[in-house]
Amino acid sequence: MSEHAYIERFVNLLDPEANTIFNVTAEQAVEILGSGDAKKLRSIDGQFALVHRNGNIVRMARSIGRPMRYFLAKQVAGPCLVVAERMEEILEWLKAEGLADQFHPSYTRMVPAHHIVEIALLGCPDPNPNYDRFFEPERNRLPSDLDKIGYAYIAALQTEIAKWLDQIPSTEPIGVLFSGGIDSGAVFCATYDCMLKRGESPARLKAFTLSVDNEGQDAAQAVQFMNELDLGLFLEVIDVPASAIDFREAVRVIEDYKPLDVQAATMTLALCREIRNRYPDWTYLLDGDGGDENLKDYPIEENSELTIRSVLNNLMLYHEGWGVDAIKHSLTYSGGQSRGHVRSWAPGRKYGFKDLSPFALPNVIEVSEGIPFIELTDWQHDKLYALKGEIVRRGIEQITGLTMPVFEKRRFQHGVANDATFTSLFPADEQCYRDAFREIFA
Repeated sequence: MSEHAYIERFVNLLDPEANTIFNVTAEQAVEILGSGDAKKLRSIDGQFALVHRNGNIVRMARSIGRPMRYFLAKQVAGPCLVVAERMEEILEWLKAEGLADQFHPSYTRMVPAHHIVEIALLGCPDPNPNYDRFFEPERNRLPSDLDKIGYAYIAALQTEIAKWLDQIPSTEPIGVLFSGGIDSGAVFCATYDCMLKRGESPARLKAFTLSVDNEGQDAAQAVQFMNELDLGLFLEVIDVPASAIDFREAVRVIEDYKPLDVQAATMTLALCREIRNRYPDWTYLLDGDGGDENLKDYPIEENSELTIRSVLNNLMLYHEGWGVDAIKHSLTYSGGQSRGHVRSWAPGRKYGFKDLSPFALPNVIEVSEGIPFIELTDWQHDKLYALKGEIVRRGIEQITGLTMPVFEKRRFQHGVANDATFTSLFPADEQCYRDAFREIFA
């Protein structure tokens, strides 16, 4: 009796041009991944999603800033691994191959950020992947001096922005998705200062702020922020009617149903759409996503699964969730910002922008994880929530000379519309978002 010889198949649908890598070429980055050496992979600087095949061994790895999914289809000849950015892309390929009946969104797998995922295509049964962490920043390594912490954090942020600017033609305009909050404010200030230090005119820089029906609090906040710095000429408030806001569209674009991420993506979609309408040739955007995760600035009281001890004791909890070995880890979505960052990435991608979230880059996260949060907060919520504004304000002033205004924290989606409009646009029941997601692949 002869044994069946499996013939494995590998399909890579990723767009290599969507990576933003600062220190090696895309080809070199893929070869580094192919070595399987986690330390070497950590040396790659930027925002990326990579895949490498060597025989029947496939390795995948990504940073937080770019999503990557895979799906293992079954064929008579052997297994077929499909790698793509979106569920939709995987489904369309399966349809073309006559394999769509195998698809279900829950069967797709998100590559968890900061890990090499290795799969051996060996046939039936489906193999379990191996995970090898390539990014493990040292915790609590910085002194408790807020001036030194702020300097290190914003210096890392500006360094990454400078590398990004190196790759952009000096004539290209640059937009910052801007609320006047701490994170988008820091990105704008760091970019503005970086351009001046490079001897470049900041005239090509613009801050875009969204408002719905002229009633968003962010618009007033953004105006005050810029006026206090005497930089009001860089601000453009973009007002859209409430009729332009559709959470169902955001569910389709991000292929997820978590309410907070859907709400943020809904507003980002509206902003990106209107920027595209006004500026058909605009390409480059920056945003402040990742700042809350880095400095652990989410209201713990709103999540019954969290305590301040779990937030401060676990490495990158807000970035990665509970981790690949935890029972709560979602294979379909991963966890934390590794799951949620699609709220920023996908809207910009849909409208043809090249977007960078510098706070989500490993070199910036590495500094934030080195902050001695426990020593600085003594496990007190109010001290933790006050920390981000102090660190960022001090860092921006030392690096740029700008005294950045710091306002009370407000989620992006809550700042662009008044309470009544927000309530009319977004259901309170999470099931509504799940139902909208289910309809996509019905």
